Amino acid sequence: MRCYRDLVFPIRCWKSHVDPADDPHLGAPHTPTPTNALNPVIESRSSWTGGRSAGVGGKTLFQKIWDDHVVGQLDSGQHQVFIALHLIHEVTSPQAFGMLKDKGIPVAYPGRTFATVDHIIPTDGRLRPLEDDMAERMLQVLTDATAEHGIEFFAPESGSQGIVHVVGPELGLTQPGMTICCGDSHTSTHGAFGCISLGIGTSQVRDVLASQTLAMDPLKVRRITVNGALSSGVTAKDVILHIIRTLGVNGGVGYAYEYAGSVVDNMSMEERMTLCNMTIEGGARCGYINPDDTTFEYLRGRERVPEGDEFDGAVARWRAYASDSDAVYDDEVVIDGSAIAPTVTWGINPAQAVGIGEKIPATQLDDELISQALDYMQLNPDDPIKGTPIDVAFIGSCTNGRLSDFQSVADVLGDHKVAANVKAIVVPGSEQVDKEARALGLHEVFENAGFEWREPGCSMCLAMNPDKLVGDEVCASSSNRNFMGRQGSPTGRTILMSPVMVAAAAVTGSVADVREVFGL
Repeated sequence: MRCYRDLVFPIRCWKSHVDPADDPHLGAPHTPTPTNALNPVIESRSSWTGGRSAGVGGKTLFQKIWDDHVVGQLDSGQHQVFIALHLIHEVTSPQAFGMLKDKGIPVAYPGRTFATVDHIIPTDGRLRPLEDDMAERMLQVLTDATAEHGIEFFAPESGSQGIVHVVGPELGLTQPGMTICCGDSHTSTHGAFGCISLGIGTSQVRDVLASQTLAMDPLKVRRITVNGALSSGVTAKDVILHIIRTLGVNGGVGYAYEYAGSVVDNMSMEERMTLCNMTIEGGARCGYINPDDTTFEYLRGRERVPEGDEFDGAVARWRAYASDSDAVYDDEVVIDGSAIAPTVTWGINPAQAVGIGEKIPATQLDDELISQALDYMQLNPDDPIKGTPIDVAFIGSCTNGRLSDFQSVADVLGDHKVAANVKAIVVPGSEQVDKEARALGLHEVFENAGFEWREPGCSMCLAMNPDKLVGDEVCASSSNRNFMGRQGSPTGRTILMSPVMVAAAAVTGSVADVREVFGL
């Protein structure tokens, strides 16, 4: 079985489409210039031009990865960046494949592209054809296109299907130092491994399929340092909601966020993925954490990660991508982690959030936004958020659909039962998570408490499947967006919170303090 590798570090692959000897990108510290009909390169490599970090002090991780992957400059002034890993799903890729077909352009590097189905897949039965005609067509197009172009597809019942941002890391496809793209906003998740990971649109999916490159400008880098120790009941989800609340939904525009500090250092990889996942909700293009021993131990032994001496060599390369101690940042923010409380949203964007002991609304927002949010959410100013009734409880999504998310809830549920008026569902992020959770008996813990244990998928996050709110139901959700109509009903209301906070809301029937409900 041949091995298909990234330009500076190996990826162990079960399916290869290009012999390493024939691949001009392999082993090169800087990628040769690829050309194609959609995105021609007009100049040789361009130097770093982003922010005040240029030419001063050491380099950030962002700058190091950028330097290793920029291959040229377009006539637009944008840089052409080589993409090490391209992840696709059924929503944003069918049109892109259609564009390639119209122009007669093949996929340039199919061995660097991996596909799964997640948004439209039902979580309560997967018999084909799918009941929803549109969903069935989207799935079939992806199935046919990946087969035609030789792209590996993690189909339902393959053992590897799941939410794209869960599958990539758990298989070891996501590795430090990579540039990663996916036609999905929350691609920032992969930055937890020390990557530049970017959500892109359908036309950009086309470009990456055709050229393995992306046109973009360098970003400024803001380091967000979270120091201290988190209090009991406070999770990575609370940390990122607090950061977004503090800096705003547009605070990160033009930036990559580098997360650092003792709180981040002490997070598990799954917690780090939660943190990076919602970076996009704060306006930043991507977020990342410098790779360290926690990163390397998570990757050790995973299916697509090199083994033995190759792994040791990979670790040495991965470690070198971490920001230099004398790196200069465009902006720095320091946050006291010990001051963060369990945090929930009250409004219609993730910045409209408060600590569980606070009243609504968040005072830093302008009156018009507050009024719109209060009207939609049917909430009153100066009321406490605690005690707000809920109808639905959802634990899952690419933000909080991993094994540790379910373990954390199972550890505190005990003999508690879901309130009679609440519909509560749990949706694993992948078939692998489902298998591991079942092996530990976690599904039985949830079912005994009154939760429904579903099959893997995006479920109620975007609600492009049968899992939807009805009318103006209120959902306590571990997902990432609380926009108007986000969960499938034009009047449905979403309150974002951590998985353990969702569990607390489920058993009390209202927004509750996890520390009080479970005695933490």
